[in-house]
Amino acid sequence: VMAASIASLLEEISGVEEPIEELQVLKTALFSIPVSALRDCVSGQRFNVIFSLLNSNQREQVELCVDILERILMALSPVCLVQNYKMELHAGLTHPNETVKILALTQIGRIVEHPDAVTDILNNHDILRAVIHCIGEEKIAVAKQAIQCLSKMSHSKPGLDKLFQRDLLKVMKDVMAMSDIIRYRIYELVVEISSVSPISLGYCANSSFISQLLGELTGDDVLVRATAIEMVTTLAHSQHGRQYLAQQGIMDKISNMIRAADTDPFSSLYLPGLVKFFGNLAIMDSPQQVCETYPAFQNKVFVMAQDPDPVMVGVALDTLGLLGSTVEGKQVLHKKGENFKAVLLRMSQLASSGATELRVRSLDAISHLLTLQPEQQTEDLLALTESWFRLLSKQPMDMICNISTQPFPELFHPWISVFIFVFQAIATQPWGQRLMISTPSFMEFILDRSTGQTKEAKDAKFELVGSLVSSSTAMEILGSQHYISLKTYLREGPYYVSAVASVSTEGAD
Repeated sequence: VMAASIASLLEEISGVEEPIEELQVLKTALFSIPVSALRDCVSGQRFNVIFSLLNSNQREQVELCVDILERILMALSPVCLVQNYKMELHAGLTHPNETVKILALTQIGRIVEHPDAVTDILNNHDILRAVIHCIGEEKIAVAKQAIQCLSKMSHSKPGLDKLFQRDLLKVMKDVMAMSDIIRYRIYELVVEISSVSPISLGYCANSSFISQLLGELTGDDVLVRATAIEMVTTLAHSQHGRQYLAQQGIMDKISNMIRAADTDPFSSLYLPGLVKFFGNLAIMDSPQQVCETYPAFQNKVFVMAQDPDPVMVGVALDTLGLLGSTVEGKQVLHKKGENFKAVLLRMSQLASSGATELRVRSLDAISHLLTLQPEQQTEDLLALTESWFRLLSKQPMDMICNISTQPFPELFHPWISVFIFVFQAIATQPWGQRLMISTPSFMEFILDRSTGQTKEAKDAKFELVGSLVSSSTAMEILGSQHYISLKTYLREGPYYVSAVASVSTEGAD
């Protein structure tokens, strides 16, 4: 029945000059059928009339057709798509309207992921060339979809072979030459492909794309340099990517760039990227090894933490938090002695009275530095985190509690949760629990459901209570009365509202 009514609607559409109303009816009909049932209704029918109506300069008509086709094509299998609509999809890639291009690219993306459908696309040079040209489109959404499509295609050996054949390589290099922005989109594709496996990295390296990208690191244009560093950082996310960069001497090159940054008046544009590169490297490999091999990186982070420029400080805070989130990183920072103490002081100053965003980032970094998993709680490490907490201020518990009571209208959501994260960091450590119980009215604050009314705040508090309850020392340190109250809070869940509170207000005038 549904299939018959769709067929008659299609017939009606092909018979009228201004089909907007009929298209609207067809769209409503298609969206009222569940996708699972839609496949049976649309297979075997031809939708050429809808494709032909895309060739119009009426935006409303084109967009209705796109909505209809999106619904129909998603219901068809990739094999069915490539057998019946290859020409239409090819035409869609050069359509002036970006939503039509995105529709075509999305469907081609489905086809190249399917082992039985992909060969038809790989043998169609014109379609592949048109997809690559879409990377050069003005609209970023079209380019992103084209990158995704080619990236999916490269997940198979035949796909890689095809993409890196001489003729398509030439198309990529021609598109690349259009502008700086588009060159970077091709790099983005290359880095995505390279990340999949050592084999795919090999294809990208042999085609000279990667050496060209690495050359941009030391180019004259500082903005180009900054973007190149981001790409290289992404490349370093995979182990084979890091190995390749090390073989090419890139780590040394970036370390030298950090050293030379002091004498470059424009270094503030690319320095944050250089520091992030090593921060990521340290977390993926070994904080100790990275900090010892490239001392310029660690020294620069400490200098940046004291910089008046909020961008520099922000990157330093994030990097210190990243380093300090591992035990090895904590030990590396501890070795810096007085230098690190000065940085901790700076963090506590920013947390108390810095610009809002820097306050959040300081507290976030502090919570990473103080966190220890239960299996990491050796005597030495517990002594270390406690000494750091006490360095924050003469009365660190009061300092952090005071921050929480300051008015923060514009950033209240993340604010209260981030400040609770600091308490969560120390909640599972015996010294932290002793501080909590000896701070007047602190336990009342934790159990008081009227503080922090946002969902984020309630969730953060609930997690804090969970951390306390799950700790093996909490019952003994906090006392059984508090422990039972915490367990009750946990059982009631984060959004519990006591019945008494809601009844008592009804009689108030």
